[in-house]
Amino acid sequence: MAQAKKPGTGKAGATDASGITDKVREAGEKMRASGERIAGQGSDLGMKLLDQAEQNTREAFEAMRRAAKARDLSEVMHVQGEYLREQGSRSMAQAREVGEMIANFGRDAINRVTGRDESK
Repeated sequence: MAQAKKPGTGKAGATDASGITDKVREAGEKMRASGERIAGQGSDLGMKLLDQAEQNTREAFEAMRRAAKARDLSEVMHVQGEYLREQGSRSMAQAREVGEMIANFGRDAINRVTGRDESK
């Protein structure tokens, strides 16, 4: 009596397994490359945050110097109001910039994993 072939055995099964292995290996390589790129982008983000913190600190000290040189309370209040307005605008711009960087990182990671990356 002839034995029935088990699925996944023989030449056809080996070819199927080899194709799957290749696809898994390719996906793993794409994820590794994406991870390396994300690590680099994370460093860029960290530097951007440090640059922004440095800029904010410089602006705060400049406002304190102007307030210390003020001749009266109304001038101090003017300096403080001006600083708060500028800092509010600066904070919004900085948050937008960081948000755009993070969104770009996410898009880039997804595109690399899915194979839609044009900058390979």
